[in-house]
Amino acid sequence: MSKKQSPSKLATQAVYDKKLVPQPENEKTEKLMPYNADATGEFMTTNHGLKINDDQNSLKAGERGATLLEDFILREKITHFDHERIPERIVHARGSGAHGVFKLYESQSAFTKANFLNDTETETPVFVRFSTVAGSRGSSDLARDVRGFAVKFYTQQGNFDLVGNNMPVFFIQDAIKFPDLIHAVKPEPDNEIPQAASAHDTFWDFISLMPESAHMVMWVMSDRALPRSLRMMEGFGVHTFRFINEHGKACFVKFHWKPLLGVHSVAWDEAQNISGKDSDFHRRDLWDNIESGAFPEWELGVQIVPEEDEFKFEFDLLDSTKLIPEELVPVQRIGKMTLNRNPDNFFAETEQVAFHIGHVVPGIDFTNDPLLQGRLFSYTDTQLIRLGGPNFHEIPINRPIVGVHNNQRDGHMRQTINKGKASYNPNSLGGNDPVQAKASEGGFTSYTERIDARKVRARSKSFFDHFSQARLFLNSQSDPEKNHIIDALTFELGKVKTVVIRERMLGILNQIDDNLAAAVAYGLGLHVPQDPERPLNKSIPADGDPNKYESIQVQGTLEFSEALSMVNTIKNTIVSRKIAILAADGVNEESLKTVKSALEGEGAVIEVIAPRLGFIIAENDAKIPVDQSFLTAASVLFDAVYVPGGLNSVASVEADADAIHFLNEAFKHCKAIAAHEEAIQVLEATYFSKKLPEEYTDEIVLREGIVVSSDSARIAKQFSKAISQHRFWEREKPRKVPA
Repeated sequence: MSKKQSPSKLATQAVYDKKLVPQPENEKTEKLMPYNADATGEFMTTNHGLKINDDQNSLKAGERGATLLEDFILREKITHFDHERIPERIVHARGSGAHGVFKLYESQSAFTKANFLNDTETETPVFVRFSTVAGSRGSSDLARDVRGFAVKFYTQQGNFDLVGNNMPVFFIQDAIKFPDLIHAVKPEPDNEIPQAASAHDTFWDFISLMPESAHMVMWVMSDRALPRSLRMMEGFGVHTFRFINEHGKACFVKFHWKPLLGVHSVAWDEAQNISGKDSDFHRRDLWDNIESGAFPEWELGVQIVPEEDEFKFEFDLLDSTKLIPEELVPVQRIGKMTLNRNPDNFFAETEQVAFHIGHVVPGIDFTNDPLLQGRLFSYTDTQLIRLGGPNFHEIPINRPIVGVHNNQRDGHMRQTINKGKASYNPNSLGGNDPVQAKASEGGFTSYTERIDARKVRARSKSFFDHFSQARLFLNSQSDPEKNHIIDALTFELGKVKTVVIRERMLGILNQIDDNLAAAVAYGLGLHVPQDPERPLNKSIPADGDPNKYESIQVQGTLEFSEALSMVNTIKNTIVSRKIAILAADGVNEESLKTVKSALEGEGAVIEVIAPRLGFIIAENDAKIPVDQSFLTAASVLFDAVYVPGGLNSVASVEADADAIHFLNEAFKHCKAIAAHEEAIQVLEATYFSKKLPEEYTDEIVLREGIVVSSDSARIAKQFSKAISQHRFWEREKPRKVPA
């Protein structure tokens, strides 16, 4: 049977020809190609290559007889189906991933001997997996949650996994508390409710007893927990790691990912609506943008601290509930990561990818961070049960691009066929191969840190400052961001049924900021406790002195950090922003197409929303294709909205309740809105029209992001500026409207 080149391969080649994706030479992509399977033009077979003659009927004893046990084709098919799902991850179960490359700007040889951070000529293949933490695989993308941000670098020295989150700190200081944290935040065990949510008794019971969580609570209750897109969120390594250079000199390092589209969020009400309209919102956004060639980009940043400066800060570098303010140690941007290819198969790649914080390369090493140390054990243990055994590293997505040679043998699903007699070291029967690599030959050697201490179960007193950085984070937020934190805490604690937990949490909040505690208490109908429960910290050893574990109050010298507020993020681009144009028959083609073309020219994605699908007919009888109807579209899935002119179109849009709701909701969620002057009556039909000036000039640009003009080109220019600002949060409180 002759076989033509499959359509999928032709399409892939076309993408390469257009140079949207680099040719996969010497990349992880090339390494995965032998494992790709394209069934186009092929015969159906069993898993062992036997061609199947009938895949429609099982083997029976006569047409109406019993199915025969000897039907090995049936048994293979059903058995495989029965085992198609593997245990989902305990945390970070819901995720999405993509392939890409990392390119270094400038050699970091002064700090590390890691090759991929020294070689500016080589592009290092990467695979990135983003995820939510608390929910199951079937939960929503828009839960209020931490987002996982895990990057697997396929380097020439082996795989390096930078396993982090979109927040730079964590809830706990010691890994022994991790099971408790996750048990608390997961659905409650008696009724398995609620899904993917922290707004319930067990979570806040745990948090209110663990003051070390105070800083992370501020982050999770902030807009950082509701990203507009996975492409628009930061990533952090969370822990303090070590860099080691060729001379054996070490320094401390914190890792950052800085998105080139800026850091942006959605509103909480909007997030809840998106979960109902499209629970795959973040997954779809990432996939669609990569498919369209709008490749997401992040710059890798590092904060370098010399070993001799380890103790110069008011916080402990080994405490994962603390960050290093960028004002104290600036982030140096050393390279760029570009995600340029979607997975070919979600299960084989995104679901089976196995990250491990212990996957490091020469030049990168660990510190004594007690949360990091515990994670070094956890990852391998998890993969053993989730991926079926000790050979999960042989799954194609997990294979390094360098050879694997050791004396580990056999086990479930072993794929390597090892030759020779000797599987031990030292040996003489096999020439003593594989041989150990000297440090000068690239062999990994752990940092020779001096250790002289007693065995204890304890924490350093330098870990007992739980509130100064929580206060720093709150103080650094803009007024709208502070309001969002207050609303989030009021919402979450309002779902807690046990009043004593609410009151205890108010006592914790009062340690951060008394105005914050008072505002939340007001929303809960409670009073801030004048004398919080003692000891404040309930996480103490059975024989421990409660006073010894009492939180220490540190008034940090740094009271404000610009880097902690999303107000200071990038706001100079509308690339990949989704804009809705509301129109109907009789639309003025010029007012629609001028704005549409201008915004598309700047990289925005435009969709025409109309009363019905198909086409609408413009005033000049031109046919304009419709992307969605008012029935199926939702404002929460767009970043901005425009209403073009045309008397008949304007009348139809004004009369459509869904269209008016679309505009009211967009205004409520603080998005940019534009209208041609002919469409003023549509805006006047909205609830928010009461907030607009009574008279319109030739061009009006309200401070809150409303653009009106009779000149379509001027609309496009001003509208683009408004969209690039992302949101007009100052509109939120004083201009709040029902929608």
